[in-house]
Amino acid sequence: MVLSSASDALRHESVDLPTYSICRWFAAYTCSRREKQIARELDLRSLEYFLPLYQLTRRHSEAKSAQLPLFPGYIFVHIALRDRLQVLQLSGVVRLVGFSGVPVALDDGEIEAMRNAMTRGVRAEPYPYIRIGHQAEILGGPLKGLRGKVLRRNNHFRVVLSIDLLERSIVVDVDAADLAACTPKAA
Repeated sequence: MVLSSASDALRHESVDLPTYSICRWFAAYTCSRREKQIARELDLRSLEYFLPLYQLTRRHSEAKSAQLPLFPGYIFVHIALRDRLQVLQLSGVVRLVGFSGVPVALDDGEIEAMRNAMTRGVRAEPYPYIRIGHQAEILGGPLKGLRGKVLRRNNHFRVVLSIDLLERSIVVDVDAADLAACTPKAA
């Protein structure tokens, strides 16, 4: 568990005291499958949190469903940085996400937009994160099985497909649902 004091944070980073006292959204990294328990503990301590859940219905079991975290292993907390120990001391919380032991606040607008969407019943489910510039495999359509570098253009995914022997490439538009992140093929 990473516990840095206020003086440590001030020494390592330029943190002004007013910013240190303002409530911001932070991502707390949790032990596996402890998100709901941590949410209950945060609720008991009257700390504001956000744990987006989605409904998973199992196909092979007769209408059994479960509510699972949309971001497994994370819960979002709205705290002032000076109050982080209230979160870090909870059983199951590993650390607040950040760099070099210093928690980094999330974009408040992104979290608020997600909260608004979830309270209005927007259907969401986890989706593998695909980094622009990394390799992905096309899962469906006439190009199924091909791998290429992922690009983004006008909010659409494109994949660069190359024929290395010819040293030539093409770019194709691909639906995000037809992409899966992958590691490059071994040489």
